[in-house]
Amino acid sequence: MHQLSEPLHYRDGQLAYRVIGEGKPLIVLHGWGSSSRVMEPASRLLAPNHTCYLIDLPGFGLSPDPPEAWAVGDYAELTGSFIRSLNLPEADLLVHSFGGRIALKLLSSPEFAPLVGKVLITGGAGMKPKRSVQFYFKKYLAKTLKAPLLLLPGKYREQALNRLRATSLWKSLGSSDYRELTGVLRETFVKSVTEHLEETLPLISHEILLLWGREDKATPLYQAERMEKGLKNSALVVIEGAGHYAFLDQPKQFTAIAEAFFKGT
Repeated sequence: MHQLSEPLHYRDGQLAYRVIGEGKPLIVLHGWGSSSRVMEPASRLLAPNHTCYLIDLPGFGLSPDPPEAWAVGDYAELTGSFIRSLNLPEADLLVHSFGGRIALKLLSSPEFAPLVGKVLITGGAGMKPKRSVQFYFKKYLAKTLKAPLLLLPGKYREQALNRLRATSLWKSLGSSDYRELTGVLRETFVKSVTEHLEETLPLISHEILLLWGREDKATPLYQAERMEKGLKNSALVVIEGAGHYAFLDQPKQFTAIAEAFFKGT
């Protein structure tokens, strides 16, 4: 079974999603700057035993931007509401990268945590990253450039800040993801990457598998190790010869481990 389902209405917007397979519900969340299409190969391999719900998160794929800048908690609330609105029985989760942030928020919510069964996080974000000297140089240079402009009266302040943001110097200070974004998604990105989720870990009791590529550069292995240490009921498995997209780099191994986890063998 493979279908593009009717969009789900949520907060005056629409959420696009597709359904693949048959079996226990499996909610599949993609990473930042991606879409459900990236998660489709892994979902197809899991489809014989799972009804996979592949969501295009607001701002990505076929789902429009959120109406205002969202935080991670808004995406978590959306996911919980999605499970509830479809009247799904307990659903498992398969989440990647930014989807990991959403999962941690969802699982630490008393309202939505009971809706979720087992959770597989691969290349999940959310832990405070180690920063280089160059990062802090850019950060404090940006603050120095903004400081005098913040003293200006209202409309002049915004005009001056907009001119600053349009300069090549300012753009060079942001990450590649930040530079490519505009409007509400740029604000959403900033809210997301500046929220570190270590405090959610002790609140989560779900059975969680952390399945990581050894060569993951986007969310390095030390972040998975930090998650494992903070979670009550988790295990970390590392896939050799795989990076941030372990499910694409080593699909057979990834699928075998995932199936064993979800089946409980």
